[in-house]
Amino acid sequence: MDSPMKSAPDKIVRRKLSEQVLERLHEMIRTRELKPGDYMPSERALMERFGVGRPAVREALQSLHNSGLITISHGERSRVNELNAASVLTQSDELARLVLDSAPANLDHLKHARQMFELGMVRVAAENATPDDVAELRALIDLQRSQLGDANAFITTDMAFHRKLASLAGNPIIQSVSDAMLGWLFEYHVSLLHRSGSEDVTLAEHAKIVDHIEAHDAEGAVEEMRRHLERSRVSFGPHG
Repeated sequence: MDSPMKSAPDKIVRRKLSEQVLERLHEMIRTRELKPGDYMPSERALMERFGVGRPAVREALQSLHNSGLITISHGERSRVNELNAASVLTQSDELARLVLDSAPANLDHLKHARQMFELGMVRVAAENATPDDVAELRALIDLQRSQLGDANAFITTDMAFHRKLASLAGNPIIQSVSDAMLGWLFEYHVSLLHRSGSEDVTLAEHAKIVDHIEAHDAEGAVEEMRRHLERSRVSFGPHG
């Protein structure tokens, strides 16, 4: 009987110096040796610390800048950025553009994701909203009503209404995801947020959603939001 074939040894791949410097810099940020707002060490200091040349350090710093971890400003030392969900999602804006432009189906996926997200969001809003929150939501509806005829202002306040709903979860990640999705829709498919001639319907639907939130009627708020989003989806056909 033949003996089992021995597995081939793992290949040793020589890594670029800049990748090793980048890994060390990530570790310094992760362990908070470098904290948000701190200046990055000078290129010379990093060269001496890691025993590498200037090109490796500059390439690693540029990678950090491209990923949003630091900001490189001309004539100033680099600084470490504040890391949160918003900053991470902002970095994905260009990727979102490519994804949404690459195939019509991806816009359908975004619409579906937004619907699932907003339905969960409005349920939590109905559970958590205070009288002050309800007053702020109604004030946003009144502001929208005063902006009839000004499409850009109307859409901006419409987005503010949905952002306020997201804020009621008290979860910065939910808030950041809401901001990201609304921003993508505003930039790439504004018709999902607004259709000329349907402003009165939008205002009425928003008012009904707030009525359910004020009554802490989570199921009613979810169903009204479902109708609100479904109308937009159906109005623009299967591909928006």
